[in-house]
Amino acid sequence: MTEPQQKAFPVSWDQFHRDARALAWRLSGVGPFEAIVTVTRGGLVPAAIVARELGTRVIETVCIASYHDYKTQGGLQVLKGISPEVVKSGDGANILVIDDLVDTGATARIVREMLPKAHFATVYAKPLGRPLVDTFITEVSQDTWIYFPWDMGLTFQPPIAKATEG
Repeated sequence: MTEPQQKAFPVSWDQFHRDARALAWRLSGVGPFEAIVTVTRGGLVPAAIVARELGTRVIETVCIASYHDYKTQGGLQVLKGISPEVVKSGDGANILVIDDLVDTGATARIVREMLPKAHFATVYAKPLGRPLVDTFITEVSQDTWIYFPWDMGLTFQPPIAKATEG
C-alpha cells in the first residue's frame, strides 16, 4: 500500500497579501502592541504587512531554523534570540508575534517559552499547531504543503485528478 500523497496549496503573492491584510484586520481589535516579533524567515513578509496596517514601527526577529530541506522539519535551532530592549516586560505582554504558518507547533512552542504572554498570530494554521496560536486566517489539513510565493516560480501544475491516480 502506498502512502497518501501530500496535498498542495499554492499561494500567490496577491492571495498572501490579502490574507496578511485580513490578519491585520483581525488584530486591529486586539492591540495595541508595543512591538512585533517576527519568526524568520517565513514571518518577515506578513510582519511587514501587519506592521504597516497597524502602524507598528518596532519590529524584532527571532531566528529559528526548522525546515532544512523545504520538505521536512528537522531539529530546531535558535539562531538569534529576542532583544531585551524590545521585550521590556520580559514575558511578552503587549508583544505581537507573527509567523506565516504554524505547522506541528514545534517552533511556536519555543517562541511561547520565550514570550508566554505575547499574542501569537499566523496567516495559516495546521491542526497540530493550531492550539498554540491566538489568531490566524486559514486552517489547512496537516497533510497539506503550503507553497508560499517566495518559494515558487511559474511552472505547470498537473490537474488534481492526475496527481491522485496511482
